[in-house]
Amino acid sequence: MTTAPTTTAATIAAGSVPAPAGPAGAVRLRSRLDRELPHRFARSAATPESSHLRTEDVAGWLDERRATHRFQVDRIPFAELDGWSFQQDTGNLVHRSGRFFTVEGLRVATTSGPYRQWHQPIIKQPEVGILGIVVKEFDGVLHLLMQAKMEPGNPNLLQISPTVQATRSNYTKAHRGADVRYLDYFTDRSRGRVLTDVLQSEHGAWFYRKSNRNMIVEALGEVPLHEDFRWLTLGQVGELLRRDNVINMDARTVLACAPFSDAEGVALHSDTELLSWFTSERARHDVEAELIPLNQVPGWRWGERSIDHEDGRYFSVVAASVQAGSREVSGWTQPLFEPKGLGMTAFLTRRIDGAPHLLAHARVEAGFKDTVELGPTVQYTPSNYAHLTERPLFLDTVLNADPSRIRYEAVHSEEGGRFLNAESRYLFVDADETDAPLQAPPGYLWVTPYQLTRLLRHNHYLNVQARTLLSCLTSGAVRL
Repeated sequence: MTTAPTTTAATIAAGSVPAPAGPAGAVRLRSRLDRELPHRFARSAATPESSHLRTEDVAGWLDERRATHRFQVDRIPFAELDGWSFQQDTGNLVHRSGRFFTVEGLRVATTSGPYRQWHQPIIKQPEVGILGIVVKEFDGVLHLLMQAKMEPGNPNLLQISPTVQATRSNYTKAHRGADVRYLDYFTDRSRGRVLTDVLQSEHGAWFYRKSNRNMIVEALGEVPLHEDFRWLTLGQVGELLRRDNVINMDARTVLACAPFSDAEGVALHSDTELLSWFTSERARHDVEAELIPLNQVPGWRWGERSIDHEDGRYFSVVAASVQAGSREVSGWTQPLFEPKGLGMTAFLTRRIDGAPHLLAHARVEAGFKDTVELGPTVQYTPSNYAHLTERPLFLDTVLNADPSRIRYEAVHSEEGGRFLNAESRYLFVDADETDAPLQAPPGYLWVTPYQLTRLLRHNHYLNVQARTLLSCLTSGAVRL
């Protein structure tokens, strides 16, 4: 009599992706974790140079790519938008294809914060894009395939981006443009080994429930190199993160999701305590965010070239004409959100019994899918709060920090595909018990960097600003 192979719970759970077969067709289980992976990324972060492109030559490569292609962005009246129009009944700003994104209105009511009710324009883009980095080992060190990519909202237009940075409309060619290079590494599992794949939010203040797949894939076989792409070590990217407006937002959010080593293995709060606190924060905040017609948003003025808040704060909706020789489409027009003023984004840091900790904030943003995500200690545009008598917690601590306490400081652009000249000053600032006590105020908790990076294995725990600062840690741009 022939004995059938034993079926385990793991076999059933695997579904259509069976475990690898051993001798005579027996099921062979595998380790659930790749314990070597964090060390491989750590080695790459500790490697400051590469034989493919020296760090000192990156600026010259970017200049050469700028000179090779024609890049130009001009502000235009809304009437000159090609393919975009305000709907007659709702006033929503939409594309004739029904794809890409829309600008609509949002009505918000919440139980926390200095503002409990407000109305605003918001970007609705329900499709999930791909932000992906291809990695490959050269001489025993992981290298990242990074792209010199133009985005119309970047102040310097060209910045270093992930290998792939594409909305579904882009990679399904709704714009009738060229193919997205290297896309198949993220859509065809036979081309590489997935190291990271997780949904993460975009800016919850300006996007309505927008998510992207953040992916890192290790390529199998040779990877043809296009002239707009270069292999860099994680250490080189870390060095470039110390410079203003070089590494774009989409690259930073993917880098934050890279595996991170836990040097200390201890924390002020256990992982269970952290998750329980975060769950209670989500449970205690009530946020009602309802899409409404754009022409029913009170407090905003409509002009021929912009939609502005009546107090001149927050942001404006504007229109632009774009020429970009290196993009899948060489020219187009589109709406953009233009914020008012430079943002301020910072983690306060402390060493607690020798272990580095960050003061995380359970932050409510109207566009989040799950009401609350963990953000940095401070995430504000100071000019938007200048008229208030009650200042946001810890904002003045960061603004008035002694230079000797600033561990890291750089200006980085936000998402350049939808926001015009949106920049924030990103910092890590050392604090003491007077500045930020261990018994943190409601809505704040001391956590280790490793605890935060572990949460990034799951969807929608950390906001995009926190991920930018974490990318500075995973890449070695700053060491606490």
